[in-house]
Parts: sequence; structure tokens; C-alpha cells
Amino acid sequence: METNDRQFISAAIDLAREGMQSDLGGPFGAIIVKDQQIVGRGQNQVTSSHDPTAHAEVVAIRDACQKLSTFELHGCVIYTSCEPCPMCLGAIYWARIDRVVFAATRHDAAQANFDDEWLYREIPLPWKERKINYQQIEQAEATKLFDEWNVKSDKTRY
Repeated sequence: METNDRQFISAAIDLAREGMQSDLGGPFGAIIVKDQQIVGRGQNQVTSSHDPTAHAEVVAIRDACQKLSTFELHGCVIYTSCEPCPMCLGAIYWARIDRVVFAATRHDAAQANFDDEWLYREIPLPWKERKINYQQIEQAEATKLFDEWNVKSDKTRY
């Protein structure tokens, strides 16, 4: 545990409570810290924004990236009131955040009817075995884009 972990996790929990009481969405909050300074804040806004991706962690990542003018959050820590769901975990990895500190577990969330277990079970399945119907078409045409990307001289790597 780092020196200010308790302070920052408390701030994330306070954001979660504030968002829930303001009817922004579910009881989830997240903050992103760089060099002991809060650079991003997020509250769950799924229901108020009509956006299923507006989880607290994603909102905080978007906020931090805007404030820091970057798409990578190296050197940052995310503090979240609850263990990140698979979508948020993916966003955390894509943002290249260094560390995750969380309070409640996904099992605690499940007891409040925020159960992501079905999604954890779906992820490792081959796409043909998932509950949502997948259909692959035009693979050859789409893979040409990767060839074009590979020779693009002015691309921004990520």
C-alpha cells in the first residue's frame, strides 16, 4: 500500500456515493492519480447518459486523457470503488495505467445485483460459442487495412 492510497480510495468512494445520490447511475466512482495529484474523475453515468460504456473507470480515463492531452496514462494509478468489470479492465490496460487500487470486489457488487460473472465466463469462449450471435464476413477486404496501416508513414502508434 502506498502512502496516500486510503485518501484516494476514499475520494473514489465519495464520488460513487455522490453520483448514486444524484441519480447519475450506479454506486461506482473512480479517480486517476499522477504524481500524487488527481488528474481524472469519474462516476457511473450509464443511466443518466444513456451510455452503457459510461462506467466510472471509463469516465475517469476519458477525463484524465483529456486533461493530460494523451491517450496513454503511464505513471498513473486508478482508484475505484469496486473491482473493475471486464470492459473497464480492458480500458485500464489500453490506457496503460500502472496500478489499480479497488475497494469492493466484483462478488460484493453481485450481491447488489451488479453481476458480471456471466461476462467473465463469455470472454474465454471462442466467438462461435458465445451467447451473442457472431458472423464473420469480408475478412480479406478488412485485413487489407492492416497492410495499409503497416506502410502508413505518418501513423501514431499506440
